[in-house]
Amino acid sequence: MKKKSKRYKEILKTAVKDKKIETKVAIDLVKKNSTTKFDESIDISLKINLKQSKGGDFSLRTVVNLPNGSGKKNKIAVLCESDKIEDAKKAGADISGSEDLLEKIATGKFNFTKLICTPSMMSKIGKYGKVLGPKGLMPNPKLGTVSTDIAKAVKDIKTGLVEIRNDKDGNLSSTIGRKSFSTEKLLENYNHFIESVKKEKPDTIKGEFIKNVSITSTMGISYKVGAK
Repeated sequence: MKKKSKRYKEILKTAVKDKKIETKVAIDLVKKNSTTKFDESIDISLKINLKQSKGGDFSLRTVVNLPNGSGKKNKIAVLCESDKIEDAKKAGADISGSEDLLEKIATGKFNFTKLICTPSMMSKIGKYGKVLGPKGLMPNPKLGTVSTDIAKAVKDIKTGLVEIRNDKDGNLSSTIGRKSFSTEKLLENYNHFIESVKKEKPDTIKGEFIKNVSITSTMGISYKVGAK
């Protein structure tokens, strides 16, 4: 049996079992428990209702633009026409290219975490879906990663655009910031995230859309909170 560290034992003393607590209280506890040397991610996990009154189960995949950013540093690549490569660099892209970038993608050896593509390049990237898809890197217009406005797409991702999608059991999760964020900023990001998810509820789903919400940090324990 794995031995629990002294740090983890101390964190367990703040555990709240079998009840929900106020969001601000949960965020304060999570921040307090983030005692590692690195800037831990503050994460939110939701259980949503997938059952529709008509048709199959609902599937949610969208993006949320956090008002205070996510604190996550993405390495952004832009696949575009040759005459737009310099524009992509000026916009803040870490990697930009055309046919040369496609060649790198074809090998499967690349080190970016987000890929933005112009519409005219989508026909060329389609055959690399088996390489990009499993890594969640396939550009998608609904997720803001296919755009004619390269500067806006890069800025959105760098300043807090996060992608969310549920699994088959209705679970979805996302970061809402870092432990270095103030409680106020994390609370604002949390509220915006919850409201954004609520707006995705289809009319064919009856009752509460969000069933459960919890907040945790990279190396901490989770706390159940209300969906308000």
